[in-house]
Amino acid sequence: MPATRTELGRIIDSFVAAFNDGELDTAMAHFADDAEYLPGNGSVHQGTAAIRAEFAPPFAGRFGTLFFDVDDTVIDDTARRVTIRWVCRIDLTGEHGRRALAPLRWYARARHGGRLQWRGVDVFHFDDGGRITGKYTYATFRRPLWERPG
Repeated sequence: MPATRTELGRIIDSFVAAFNDGELDTAMAHFADDAEYLPGNGSVHQGTAAIRAEFAPPFAGRFGTLFFDVDDTVIDDTARRVTIRWVCRIDLTGEHGRRALAPLRWYARARHGGRLQWRGVDVFHFDDGGRITGKYTYATFRRPLWERPG
């Protein structure tokens, strides 16, 4: 039976919460085995092993502590699609920044006081059972438009 609008909303909320709580296994449990992930940098990651490998560095704190605030959610339950517009807040201060890549940490501290944010959009595709079959991110990854949080 296809996932309803309410179920898709709960799935997305759970997925985002897993990112915000640093729970890689919980995030990965939302994916279908043959899912694909296009992070917006030209690469394609097919299957849960490849997606997990791509997600592992941010979950391990390589980019500081990440927290996603969802500004908008659009759900099309008939097509099994969900789009979220988000702000990713990054904290590279104190303990949060210790595991982050040194150039990123130095840049963020010098230019933005160690805390910054950037914006993007994710489009999710789902199978009938409510598992993610595609995650397509639209954001500027190579040179994000960093901004100091307001």
